[in-house]
Amino acid sequence: MKKVVLAYSGGLDTSYCVKYLSEELGLEVYTALANTGGFSAEELAAVEKKAYALGAKKHVTLDITEEYYDKCIKYMVFGGVLRNHTYPISVSSERTFQALAIVRYANEIDAQYIAHGSTGAGNDQIRFDLCFHIFAPDKEILTPTRDLKLSREDEIAYLKKYGVENDWKKMEYSINKGVWGTSVGGKETLDSRTNLPDKAYPSQLKKEGTECLEIGFEKGELVSVNDKKITKTAAITAIEAIASQWAIGRDTHVGDTMVGIKGRVAFEAAAPLLIIKAHELLEKHTLTKWQQYWKEQLANWYGMFVHEAMYLEPVMRDIEKFLEHSQNSVNGVVKIQLRPYHFDLIGVDSPNDLMKANVATYGEMNNAWTADDVKGFTKMLAMPLMVYKAVNEKM
Repeated sequence: MKKVVLAYSGGLDTSYCVKYLSEELGLEVYTALANTGGFSAEELAAVEKKAYALGAKKHVTLDITEEYYDKCIKYMVFGGVLRNHTYPISVSSERTFQALAIVRYANEIDAQYIAHGSTGAGNDQIRFDLCFHIFAPDKEILTPTRDLKLSREDEIAYLKKYGVENDWKKMEYSINKGVWGTSVGGKETLDSRTNLPDKAYPSQLKKEGTECLEIGFEKGELVSVNDKKITKTAAITAIEAIASQWAIGRDTHVGDTMVGIKGRVAFEAAAPLLIIKAHELLEKHTLTKWQQYWKEQLANWYGMFVHEAMYLEPVMRDIEKFLEHSQNSVNGVVKIQLRPYHFDLIGVDSPNDLMKANVATYGEMNNAWTADDVKGFTKMLAMPLMVYKAVNEKM
């Protein structure tokens, strides 16, 4: 029998693919979960159990969390990347690294086919296909959900036909989980007039009142949570564990897909939003005006390319060099107050805080210039506008 490696998550689409590829195409199905964090050991075990129950020949978990952080997440933090000022590019940024991991595994076992469960309406199909074309040109790509234009109801009916038992009510929502956030799609996100019900989100409100959280950065990277030194990915997980109990980080992203239609998805990303906003506040205190300006321009482009499957474009490595260099003085601790569904940035403590300079204090006295200096400077600054007004006054 010929082998196919399926990018498997345990959700409805990939569950359907396991059954279809084995029953209809007669292939040996090797399921591979490319883990980008966010899963507990129990959840990973449950996904593996489900894969074998569906008929997988072999299931593997490929842990790529650290690779994902080192090659992508840290640069999105450096850039403060929020797609359309809202979405921390959670799931979409994972896909390239998941696809690369799947390709490595498919090459390792000499599989003839490679498959994913993406539909034909969104961006994921392009993210997977693009990597497969570049790094596995000898393997045929199989995409049953896309090719057969299946609805979730169609997939459930097919699995029921083969006696597959599941909590179908729970599977009404498509949930993609990773260390940098969780996306949630359902019938409500397909209608511009409705939003997800509270119960659809994986994390529920568990606390009341307020709580203080402190996040430490060195050269723009996470180094501590509440004064405890911790590794980067462990820090993200720790912040998520704390903030998710306040139901922080919920929102809905609306944007343009690569196939030309509008897309809408809800997400839950407490840690990414807290980290990005805390880091942004620290940068306001430690970077110059023009560092912030040009970083914002390049970071917007970087986020767009990550989102639109172009992470592998060489210009991205050039932008990463700029972003990394910009972080040399981004050091310090940011204090945040958490409350139900919201958070407030309280302040920063940084050795590189430009407000600490003894040259001048905003709104107070200065030691670097005189009143006459300001009068002359202001007059020269006004000169081009005075000339324009004099020439065009009658207009």
